[in-house]
Amino acid sequence: MFSERHADAVIVRAPAKVNLFLEVLARRPDGYHEIATLMAAVSLYDTLEFKEEASGQVRLTCDQPNLSTGPENLVCRAADSLKRHSGSTRGAAIRLTKRIPMAAGLAGGSTDAAATLAGLNQLWQLGLLASELAALGAEIGSDVPFFFSTPAAWCTGRGEKTTPWPLGRPLHLVLVCPGMGLSTAEVYRGVTIPERPESGEEIRQAAAEGNVEEIGRRLLNRLQSAAERLCPPLANWRGRLAKQGAAGQSMSGSGTSLFALCRDHAEALRLARSLRAEEEAPTGPKTGGARVFVVQSCI
Repeated sequence: MFSERHADAVIVRAPAKVNLFLEVLARRPDGYHEIATLMAAVSLYDTLEFKEEASGQVRLTCDQPNLSTGPENLVCRAADSLKRHSGSTRGAAIRLTKRIPMAAGLAGGSTDAAATLAGLNQLWQLGLLASELAALGAEIGSDVPFFFSTPAAWCTGRGEKTTPWPLGRPLHLVLVCPGMGLSTAEVYRGVTIPERPESGEEIRQAAAEGNVEEIGRRLLNRLQSAAERLCPPLANWRGRLAKQGAAGQSMSGSGTSLFALCRDHAEALRLARSLRAEEEAPTGPKTGGARVFVVQSCI
């Protein structure tokens, strides 16, 4: 996350994430799944502006009319959690500008929740440590703590136990966000837990060394098959990305976003142009308004 303090506001840019590796280890008694995942924050951002609200209430507005701004929104839940934890009686007017596609496996809601904890901690001058904010975030969503361990982290448990992980070089990616969403719960219900899970040791070493070719070979998302059964167009997109010749391709989270790992920025631009040209061609595939982004891992 990147924050700026202005005279009357705090501005936080909240990044998306991708899963370079996601293995499902077991089903837990609480209904969640035990996972192991290597996540990286990428340069696709939501923006949140925080200002004092004299009434003592927390009010959220958003530029996306189809996104609820009520108490179920993770931004509102994060603000409420922080108020209860700190005992603060101060209010905030929060303006959310969405750029990260929703229900896409990019943790848009979780990163907004993390940004809210960080932004209000600064606005209200609470002085809480990042570790305290991450612990609060774990109560809101499994991916929230990751955003206090960026730019990359090895995450276990249900995803809330984070260990910062080095990236030996910036990673260049092309994100493809099809115009459909998937339920995370439904995808997990359809996953087959392997008898001998992958450890992720090889991709972690490759990430630390900045070995893009090896990272590409070791990309894994155990949820992808289940997501493709629920949403067959994902398999078509996977095939299209594979034909582009990038170092590797995979799905992020529970989908529906996919990404191609490129060797450099120039290759990412070329690949994105190729995909967009296919979309715009009269005889091209009809994919319902897929969005294509060129991004890199955050520094």
